[in-house]
Amino acid sequence: MGMWVAGPAAGGMLADWGADVVKIEPKSGDPMRKFFVALSGSKEERCPPFDLYNRGKRSVAIDVGQPDGLRLIERLIETADVFITNMRPTFLLRVGLDAETLMRKHPGLVYASLTAYGLVGPDRDAPGYDMSAFQGRSGVTDRSTQAGAVPTTLPGGIGDNVTAITLTAGIAAALFHRERTGEGQLVSTSLLRAAIFSIGMDVSTRLALGRISNPSSRSKPRNPLFNLYKTGDEKWFWLVCTESERHWPKVIRALGVPEWGEDSRYLTPRDRRRNSAALVAAMDDAFARRTKAEWADIFRDHDVWWAPINSVNDLMHDPQVIASGAFATAPWNQAQPDGLSFNQVTTPVDFSRTAVSLSTPPPAVGAHTDSVLAELGISSDEITRMRQAGVIA
Repeated sequence: MGMWVAGPAAGGMLADWGADVVKIEPKSGDPMRKFFVALSGSKEERCPPFDLYNRGKRSVAIDVGQPDGLRLIERLIETADVFITNMRPTFLLRVGLDAETLMRKHPGLVYASLTAYGLVGPDRDAPGYDMSAFQGRSGVTDRSTQAGAVPTTLPGGIGDNVTAITLTAGIAAALFHRERTGEGQLVSTSLLRAAIFSIGMDVSTRLALGRISNPSSRSKPRNPLFNLYKTGDEKWFWLVCTESERHWPKVIRALGVPEWGEDSRYLTPRDRRRNSAALVAAMDDAFARRTKAEWADIFRDHDVWWAPINSVNDLMHDPQVIASGAFATAPWNQAQPDGLSFNQVTTPVDFSRTAVSLSTPPPAVGAHTDSVLAELGISSDEITRMRQAGVIA
C-alpha cells in the first residue's frame, strides 16, 4: 500500500524475484502513473518508471475511506506474509493500519514501513521526497557540492531506489527470522536514514574525529590520481588510482612523462597533494592530447585504473553494462525507438538458482480487484454491490 517510488520499488523488486505482490491503490490509481503529466503537463500517457517499479504485480483499487474498503484491506493483510507501506504514520494510525494494530492481530506479519524521516521524532509525518529527505536534509547534497557553488541535484529516484533496496534487505532478514522463530516484526527505514548511511564515510569521520574536510576540488584534489579528467575529444573520465604510491609509476609511464618520477614536487603522495594544482594542470594538458579511445588502450596496456563518464545513451551501447545483465527484454513491452533489443532495467541482484521474471506488465488500476477479492471468498454479488457503492473500482 504505497505510492510514487520508494515503497512500490521495494514491492517491485520482490515481484521480480517471484513474490505474489498485490498493489493496493486508491480508485484514481497511484499518482506515479501520471508522473509526466504532473511533472510538466506532458500528454505522454506511458510512464516507464512506473513500469519499472510495478511490473509483475496485481492491482486492487479500494477506497480506504469507506468502512467496507478498510475491511477489505484488512482481509487482504490477513493473507499476507508482508505488508509494505510508505504512507505517513498518522494516516495509517487513523485508519487502523499502523504497525501496532496490525501486528497485535497478526503476530506473524512482517510489517515493512518506509517513510521520509522515520516513525518517531517531531517530523515523522512531514512530507518528504528523494530531493528533500534523502538528498537535502541528510547531507548528501552538501557533500556533493563544491565550496561556494550552487547545491547539486542528483538524478531523481536515486534515494528512493537506495531506500527501497534497504527495505527489501530488511524484509528478507525479517522473513528469515520468522522462518526460525515464527515471529513477525516491524521493519522500518527512511529516506533520511538510508541517505546518512550512504555518506557514512563522511559522517562516521565527523562522529569519531570531530571534524571533516570540505568536498574535494577537481582543480586541487587531495589525490590528483583520484580525480576527473577530460580527453582530447571532450570526454570526461575518472582516474581511480586511490593508492597513490602504488599507481604513480604506472600513470606517468602511461602519460609518457617518466621524468615526473624525479620531479621534487611529485616525489611522494604528500608532495603530490601539496602541489596538486600544478600536477592537475599538467595532467589536464597531457590527457587533452589523445582521444578517449586512445587512452583506453594506453590505460589497459599500463594497468592504469580508470572509468568513463557515461551518459545514459552511452549505457545502451557499453558492452560491460550489457554483459552485466543491467537490461532485459520484457515480452509485453515495445522495443526502444532506436531498435535496441532490450527494453527494461533489471533489479540489481542475480540468483544462481532462483528465476527472475519480467513476464507480466504493470497492472491497470484495479485490474485484479475481482480476482483477488474472489480469492478471499467474496461472492460476485458482493463485489458488484461494493463496486456500485464506490468502495472498489
